[in-house]
Amino acid sequence: MTKPVLVIASSNTGKLAEFHELLQEALPHGAVDVRPQPAGVTVEETGADFLANACLKATAVARFTGAWALADDSGLCVDALDGRPGIHSARYAPSNARRLERLLEELAGRQDRSARFITALALARPDGSIALTSQGISNGHILEAPIGEGGFGYDPLFWVPAVGLSFAQMTPAQKRRHGHRGRAFAGLQPQLAALLRHQADSFKAPPPGSAAPGA
Repeated sequence: MTKPVLVIASSNTGKLAEFHELLQEALPHGAVDVRPQPAGVTVEETGADFLANACLKATAVARFTGAWALADDSGLCVDALDGRPGIHSARYAPSNARRLERLLEELAGRQDRSARFITALALARPDGSIALTSQGISNGHILEAPIGEGGFGYDPLFWVPAVGLSFAQMTPAQKRRHGHRGRAFAGLQPQLAALLRHQADSFKAPPPGSAAPGA
């Protein structure tokens, strides 16, 4: 059986690390050849919501590589800010430090600090058509100052009352269990495993130098 190739449609190192951990935990060792998104792929995130953007990214990377592609679009939605930063979470400010500062500035003096992280996942076939989708949500609230050294993005400001920790304080295993990305992946994993079992030939990478469909 040809080992399936799965391209993670992201250049975000934090997301890539989480995906590798999720795939290693969910699938048999060596069952899939996981590869990062190659350089040169640019996707305009013009979707109206997380799922639309995840589908755009998965389709673009699948067509570029000629392999199956798994994409995510995630963001932080804060109730007191009418859902912002939402799909613009990564573009809320020029740097991660400034994004945290801006969020705290906009919530200054607010009593309602409830928020949720949302992840949408999309798996695209090599021709770019979408095979599977899933979404996951983590509820919490925004702290008044960052806590913890782990994670990435808004993790130091996102407190999960059910665990009593910020995302940045959680171990990788805790974040996989309680995080939005882990929950979205849990909804996708059974179907993904079935595709690996029954459609392994479709996952194989194209011969070196061959043109990918739609590239």
